[in-house]
Amino acid sequence: MAQKPASTVSIVLTTLGADADAAAIARTLIDERLAACVNILSPMTSVYRWQGKVEQDREQQLVIKTASDRVGDLQARLRQLHPYELPEFLVLDATGSDAYVTWVGESAR
Repeated sequence: MAQKPASTVSIVLTTLGADADAAAIARTLIDERLAACVNILSPMTSVYRWQGKVEQDREQQLVIKTASDRVGDLQARLRQLHPYELPEFLVLDATGSDAYVTWVGESAR
Protein backbone atom coordinates (compact mmCIF):
# COMPACT_ATOMS: atom_id res chain seq x y z
CA MET A 1 0.00 0.00 0.00
CA ALA A 2 1.42 3.43 -0.96
CA GLN A 3 2.08 5.81 1.87
CA LYS A 4 -0.14 8.87 1.99
CA PRO A 5 1.69 12.21 1.58
CA ALA A 6 2.17 14.15 4.79
CA SER A 7 -0.45 16.78 5.57
CA THR A 8 1.06 20.17 6.31
CA VAL A 9 0.16 23.46 7.89
CA SER A 10 2.28 26.53 8.50
CA ILE A 11 3.15 27.86 11.91
CA VAL A 12 4.08 31.53 11.92
CA LEU A 13 5.97 33.11 14.81
CA THR A 14 5.98 36.79 15.63
CA THR A 15 6.63 38.86 18.73
CA LEU A 16 4.99 42.01 20.07
CA GLY A 17 5.81 44.28 22.96
CA ALA A 18 4.54 43.04 26.31
CA ASP A 19 2.04 45.92 26.47
CA ALA A 20 0.70 45.49 22.91
CA ASP A 21 -2.85 44.26 22.45
CA ALA A 22 -1.93 40.83 21.09
CA ALA A 23 -5.49 39.57 21.54
CA ALA A 24 -6.82 42.25 19.19
CA ILE A 25 -4.32 41.26 16.50
CA ALA A 26 -5.09 37.56 17.05
CA ARG A 27 -8.84 38.18 16.81
CA THR A 28 -8.38 40.17 13.57
CA LEU A 29 -6.40 37.33 11.99
CA ILE A 30 -9.08 34.83 13.04
CA ASP A 31 -12.00 37.06 12.01
CA GLU A 32 -10.42 37.63 8.58
CA ARG A 33 -9.81 33.86 8.24
CA LEU A 34 -6.06 34.31 7.84
CA ALA A 35 -5.41 31.95 10.73
CA ALA A 36 -7.16 29.02 12.37
CA CYS A 37 -5.66 29.59 15.81
CA VAL A 38 -3.33 32.08 17.49
CA ASN A 39 -1.62 31.27 20.79
CA ILE A 40 -0.44 34.24 22.84
CA LEU A 41 2.39 33.27 25.15
CA SER A 42 3.19 35.02 28.41
CA PRO A 43 5.58 37.95 28.33
CA MET A 44 9.23 36.99 28.13
CA THR A 45 12.53 38.82 27.97
CA SER A 46 14.03 39.18 24.51
CA VAL A 47 17.68 40.16 23.96
CA TYR A 48 18.60 41.10 20.40
CA ARG A 49 20.79 43.34 18.27
CA TRP A 50 18.97 46.26 16.60
CA GLN A 51 20.62 49.06 14.65
CA GLY A 52 24.05 48.20 16.04
CA LYS A 53 23.04 48.07 19.70
CA VAL A 54 22.13 45.21 22.00
CA GLU A 55 18.57 45.71 23.23
CA GLN A 56 16.50 44.00 25.91
CA ASP A 57 12.71 44.18 26.02
CA ARG A 58 9.65 42.43 27.39
CA GLU A 59 7.73 40.79 24.57
CA GLN A 60 4.97 38.27 23.98
CA GLN A 61 5.17 35.54 21.37
CA LEU A 62 2.33 34.81 18.96
CA VAL A 63 2.16 31.31 17.51
CA ILE A 64 -0.12 31.45 14.48
CA LYS A 65 -1.46 28.31 12.76
CA THR A 66 -2.60 28.77 9.18
CA ALA A 67 -3.03 26.99 5.88
CA SER A 68 0.25 27.00 3.96
CA ASP A 69 -1.35 28.76 0.99
CA ARG A 70 -2.48 31.65 3.25
CA VAL A 71 1.01 32.61 4.46
CA GLY A 72 1.45 35.41 1.89
CA ASP A 73 -1.89 37.03 2.76
CA LEU A 74 -1.18 36.59 6.47
CA GLN A 75 2.21 38.27 6.11
CA ALA A 76 0.73 41.26 4.25
CA ARG A 77 -2.02 41.76 6.86
CA LEU A 78 0.26 41.25 9.83
CA ARG A 79 2.60 43.89 8.39
CA GLN A 80 -0.33 46.34 8.46
CA LEU A 81 -1.31 45.46 12.02
CA HIS A 82 2.13 45.08 13.59
CA PRO A 83 3.60 48.02 15.53
CA TYR A 84 7.26 47.10 14.87
CA GLU A 85 9.34 48.58 12.07
CA LEU A 86 10.66 45.08 11.30
CA PRO A 87 8.30 42.45 12.69
CA GLU A 88 9.47 38.91 13.25
CA PHE A 89 7.84 36.66 10.66
CA LEU A 90 9.17 33.12 10.78
CA VAL A 91 7.34 30.35 8.95
CA LEU A 92 7.66 26.72 10.01
CA ASP A 93 6.04 23.98 7.96
CA ALA A 94 4.57 21.24 10.10
CA THR A 95 2.89 17.92 9.55
CA GLY A 96 -0.22 17.03 11.45
CA SER A 97 -3.12 14.66 11.70
CA ASP A 98 -5.47 14.73 8.74
CA ALA A 99 -8.33 15.93 10.96
CA TYR A 100 -6.34 18.84 12.43
CA VAL A 101 -4.89 19.91 9.09
CA THR A 102 -8.36 19.81 7.56
CA TRP A 103 -9.69 21.99 10.38
CA VAL A 104 -6.85 24.52 9.85
CA GLY A 105 -7.54 24.60 6.12
CA GLU A 106 -11.29 25.10 6.62
CA SER A 107 -10.78 27.75 9.31
CA ALA A 108 -8.29 29.79 7.30
CA ARG A 109 -10.46 30.16 4.19
